[in-house]
Amino acid sequence: MSAVPGRAPVLSLDTLVRLRRGLGAPAAPRRLTVPDGMTAPLGCDAVAVPARLGYLVMTRLPRVGCVYADEAHWWWLVPSDSDHALEWPAPAHYATGAIIPDTPQDPALIHRPDGTVPYTPPIPLYLTLCRLTDTPPTWSRPISA
Repeated sequence: MSAVPGRAPVLSLDTLVRLRRGLGAPAAPRRLTVPDGMTAPLGCDAVAVPARLGYLVMTRLPRVGCVYADEAHWWWLVPSDSDHALEWPAPAHYATGAIIPDTPQDPALIHRPDGTVPYTPPIPLYLTLCRLTDTPPTWSRPISA
């Protein structure tokens, strides 16, 4: 690294590589886990909504599976491939494999259903999110030629 008076130092490629390595390895992806005593025979994905919508969604569903929450989001476990042919409305986020983004702490389990299956039925969840976000369901949108 060389410095010229009055100018920012110039970093060499070696210095940049060392700095990058010093940041450490990226964190391993984290996944929402199925609680002990429950099974996920259809695999597991998750749907996240901002925390401000969480309670509104929960109270409108006829059946609620496992729900996790952190300060920013509420997460619902759904069967794998529940995004097939659906565009989940924004600001919802569909997480394949129930892999969650890097968060300061793991979301806490705030609802566990009776029985051994952790899923929230995806169609009622989808329709509830569509209604709350004023988004028409995928199948009712006009098709353009």
